[in-house]
Amino acid sequence: MFHPRMKLHWSPRSPFVRKVMIVLHECDLLDRVELIRNPVAIDRPSAAVMADNPLGKIPTLVLEDDTALYDSRVICEYLDGLHDGTKLFPPAGPARIAALRRQALGDGLLDVLLPWRYWHTARGLDPLDARDPFQHACAAKTRATLDRLEVEATDLRSGTLDIGDIAVGCVLSYLDFRWPVLSWRGGKDRLAAWHRDFEARPSVLAARIVDDAAPAGEASR
Repeated sequence: MFHPRMKLHWSPRSPFVRKVMIVLHECDLLDRVELIRNPVAIDRPSAAVMADNPLGKIPTLVLEDDTALYDSRVICEYLDGLHDGTKLFPPAGPARIAALRRQALGDGLLDVLLPWRYWHTARGLDPLDARDPFQHACAAKTRATLDRLEVEATDLRSGTLDIGDIAVGCVLSYLDFRWPVLSWRGGKDRLAAWHRDFEARPSVLAARIVDDAAPAGEASR
């Protein structure tokens, strides 16, 4: 059956875009989406993206009828409703709440890391300089989230994925990509082992995050 193609405002370096790309691969929907390359940054809005999303953020998915969907959580749930395979968003009940909670934790840590990177890069600061109150707060939130994820690592699933697993995997990969200085694996053996398996999954390998002269603050969600 022919389906008109959707359009996805996309950049290969956005962790929120990566969530959507992994979902597209998992749901076998990639051939239904045209990728429109539109890098954006906190201080450099894209007119092309803002024409579809007034917030100027990626990912933004434009449907066949020109309806625009955002943010990544909404897009991922919409895409998960377009296929007949195993769902990434569990049905109503405890499993769904657990998956949505993990998604909130993964996305929430990205919401800490992205502005933190912009803050220290724009000001020429050492990102680990705790004398800066904003950086001190970001570092504390990051440590607390990673500690919680290590405690809950046994709840992360191997072999199959839900949307919470994808969100957690994407933020850990983003830490490798942009924040090697944090050395997040220290004392996080169970979480690191799970992440190794996550990164080996075909859908994840196919949606690698790639740097290409990235601005400091990717305005994505």
